[in-house]
Amino acid sequence: MILLGEKNTLTALRHTSVGMFLGDAYDNDVLLPNKFVPENLREGDSMEVFVYTDSEDRIVATTQQPALLVNQFGYLQVKALSNFGAFLDWGLDKDLLVPFREQPEPLKVGQWTAVYLRLDLDTERLVGSCKVNRFLEPEPIGFKEGQEVKTFVYERSDLGFNAILDDRYRGLIYSNEIFQPLRIGSIVRGFIKTIRDDGGVDVVLQKPGYQQAVDTNAGKILDALRANGGFLPLSDTSDPTLIYAQFGMSKKNFKKVVGTLYRERKVRLTDEGIYLAP
Repeated sequence: MILLGEKNTLTALRHTSVGMFLGDAYDNDVLLPNKFVPENLREGDSMEVFVYTDSEDRIVATTQQPALLVNQFGYLQVKALSNFGAFLDWGLDKDLLVPFREQPEPLKVGQWTAVYLRLDLDTERLVGSCKVNRFLEPEPIGFKEGQEVKTFVYERSDLGFNAILDDRYRGLIYSNEIFQPLRIGSIVRGFIKTIRDDGGVDVVLQKPGYQQAVDTNAGKILDALRANGGFLPLSDTSDPTLIYAQFGMSKKNFKKVVGTLYRERKVRLTDEGIYLAP
């Protein structure tokens, strides 16, 4: 069966003046236009293609790589506006249409937006929707604490970032638990930290246990600062053996923890060393 909006592995059946027809095991076929036919493709060969509808609503195959597949979420840029809606760049010759009814607010050219790719069963066309929350599952069924999840960061919140987990459910990444560059549109590896009683899911970007180690080491550094009048003569140029002797951690981990304390405005950094923030 040839699936619209997905990558299909199909067999080259016959070459025509307009391209190569590819087929599946159920005698279905689809055209791969000449511009996408590899020079070494021969009848009987198998290849992976993406199947969608072209500007004339014909089902066709392409070797171009879309930014997202059907039932997935992504972060795309608006290329143009029309009487039907907005067109987004998703890596194919034909841009992705987001109809006006699928826009919570009117989109503008050049704007980046979170979008969900769905198949409109009435028209048999692939369309985008920026009303992403209505395509998320109401409960995190099948998720468990510690599980690794694909994490798509799609909007800011008062507490940090909201993310979509495995293209299914919404999760929250807290600002004080982010130890790497992060922006809206990022797709990163995450881990479920907590499934709350209200059904909410808290996500961290480090393997479980990392945050506990950071908190423990941060406490050691803060205690040492307080015991030494609010100052430690340690910096990026300090000898790693000196850091290990005092805190039992590598210089690399020491810098990560100090960076976290700095972002949380608990310490002040200078060339001379670390000061406890007032």
